[in-house]
Amino acid sequence: MAAVEIRNVAKSFGPTDIIRNVTVEVPDGAFVVLVGPSGCGKSTLLRMIAGLEDIDKGEISIGGRVINDVEPKHRDIAMVFQNYALYPHMTIAENMGFSLRLARQSKKEIEERVQEAARILGLSEYLHRYPKQLSGGQRQRVAMGRAIVRQPQVFLFDEPLSNLDAKLRVQMRGELKDMHARFKTTTIYVTHDQIEAMTMADLIVVMRDGVVEQIGTPLDLYDYPANMFVGSFIGSPAMNFLKGAVRQVNGQQVFETGSGFRLPLHAAAAAPDGLMATLGIRPEHLSLSRAGEGLAGRIVTIEPTGSETFVVLQLGEDRISALLRQRLTASVGDELWLAPQLDTTHLFDSATTKRLTGS
Repeated sequence: MAAVEIRNVAKSFGPTDIIRNVTVEVPDGAFVVLVGPSGCGKSTLLRMIAGLEDIDKGEISIGGRVINDVEPKHRDIAMVFQNYALYPHMTIAENMGFSLRLARQSKKEIEERVQEAARILGLSEYLHRYPKQLSGGQRQRVAMGRAIVRQPQVFLFDEPLSNLDAKLRVQMRGELKDMHARFKTTTIYVTHDQIEAMTMADLIVVMRDGVVEQIGTPLDLYDYPANMFVGSFIGSPAMNFLKGAVRQVNGQQVFETGSGFRLPLHAAAAAPDGLMATLGIRPEHLSLSRAGEGLAGRIVTIEPTGSETFVVLQLGEDRISALLRQRLTASVGDELWLAPQLDTTHLFDSATTKRLTGS
């Protein structure tokens, strides 16, 4: 195992900057997820760690050793790709042990490592088969097994679950976490799916346009987003944003929406009177309230799922969504009053989009 340090790293393709002075410290044995929208640079950063892309500026080190000019095969990493990259003419056992053959390991050592990895991943009975005879989930396990047998210092995963169906993705997330708990190997995982990031990571690195927006634990990012982008990206359904201004009313600081609704702000949310701001409210932090309390709007969409009901309301110029635990007997077009949990709302500066504080 080894820590990975990324210091002031930059990468450009022609005039286009893909990675812009990124600094990330991955602790020894941690499971770190790089997450962000398509084109944010997360896969490019992973490929730079693997040695598949050159580093234009900065340093990357593994276990204290700078690896900028080290060939990929000498970096002691194992990478799992999105498309499995299995050899169709080799059996599962041969695919998993191929890198060890290239490293001139003994047949006994190869067989022992392959058998152990197959046992961990539930592939023991499939070792004699070929990739075409396996399901997508089983093929992904083979790709993981091929990485495991190498016993590297660092595992790198590049969106390994994106080709799987929803049910299988949930299962594979659990298997990946179990694997990490077993081996305690430093792991860097790339995904655009924030649910994967929230459920798997020790630390999440949120990226946008080649820049790190925030680094923290899943709950830190959920509870204390640094800006509106992180607030909207982390959490599902996405955070609601209401535009308005901070006002002083009868000696109390309130947030006044563009539609004229007023919500009290916590004392910690001190902001200048008249500041143009945006209030962030997560859908799960809204609940049904009595008329005159909270926010009122006309129902645009109702989606009951059994345990929850997802509702979209039109509030003047704003549209907000709510995830309600209560059963709802209402129809599209009806008026509905919702009350936010005020201690879970977030106040953002509308000009900079930075979080001022939890209100």
